Amino acid sequence: MSVPGSRQPSPLPSMSLRGAVDLSALKARATATPPAHAPSASAANSAASSSAQAQTSREQPGADSGQTIQIDEANFPQLVQLSAQVPVVVLLWAQYSPESQRMRDELAAEVAGYGGRLAYATADIEAFPQLAQALAIQAVPTAVAFLKGQPIPLFQGAAAPDQSRQLFEELLRVAEANGVTGTVDGEPASAPAEPPLPPRLQEAYEALEVGNYAAAEAALTKELAEHPADHEAKAMLAQVHLMSRVESLGQDEAERVRAAAASSPDDVEAQLAVADLDLVGGHVEDAFARLVGFIAKNFGPEREQARVRLLELFEVIGTTDPRVSSARQQLARALF
Repeated sequence: MSVPGSRQPSPLPSMSLRGAVDLSALKARATATPPAHAPSASAANSAASSSAQAQTSREQPGADSGQTIQIDEANFPQLVQLSAQVPVVVLLWAQYSPESQRMRDELAAEVAGYGGRLAYATADIEAFPQLAQALAIQAVPTAVAFLKGQPIPLFQGAAAPDQSRQLFEELLRVAEANGVTGTVDGEPASAPAEPPLPPRLQEAYEALEVGNYAAAEAALTKELAEHPADHEAKAMLAQVHLMSRVESLGQDEAERVRAAAASSPDDVEAQLAVADLDLVGGHVEDAFARLVGFIAKNFGPEREQARVRLLELFEVIGTTDPRVSSARQQLARALF
């Protein structure tokens, strides 16, 4: 899936959002073994379709303004339908949590700054507990997005404005790649033009477009030799390495590697290969846990090899991602 205007390499479909987020995997995760009477995301899609037929005279919530949508069981199907037109950011909050009430108001202002390219909704989990159950929400505040009816986890707990803005920008890029380019007033969105990439990053991006990983790596290595603190180049190079490794594994080889990793937990090469596969498949925590577990139980050059690879995978996901922060803490405990 190509992401027009994205500064991240696009050949990996499962890396739509930074953090290897795969929309189909996320939908499965959100709907897996839902509690009794809790509406799953797929059920919500079906409800949206039938509700739309039964209530054609009813407006979609928030479709004609940038005002906050208050979600309840009655209008949730319309919100899911709206997410086919514009990404919908949803903040789950509760009266008993002052922090979640603060985040509810702060996000309203942030989303309003996108000029209708995002819709904003809130859900009181005490008034609409089925939604929290269906999405497996463990605490408030929690922010998720809906895109084409599919849930996308954003963050749990308080988020700094720069963190939420970064997530919203990534969400908009994924939306554009999936053909969702409307606004809350129904007009096509006009995204601001991104500044041009530095020459070597542009060279690397063009090389990736034709699958030339060697050329992309060479350009990024030169960029980092001159600008070692270039975080964008570091992240891009880490993705190049990951994409190159995974592409070399066919389906049969991937199954063999997984079997080898299961039967030989001390085989560093097998563990590294399965961690790559997990990350590309959207199982970020599993990939991190596998390598942290290996580091905790092994010593010598293999331990250092796994540590270096884990740090590279952190770059792929993004150093501000909460899953990376958690894995860093686990890595520190494993090492010391």
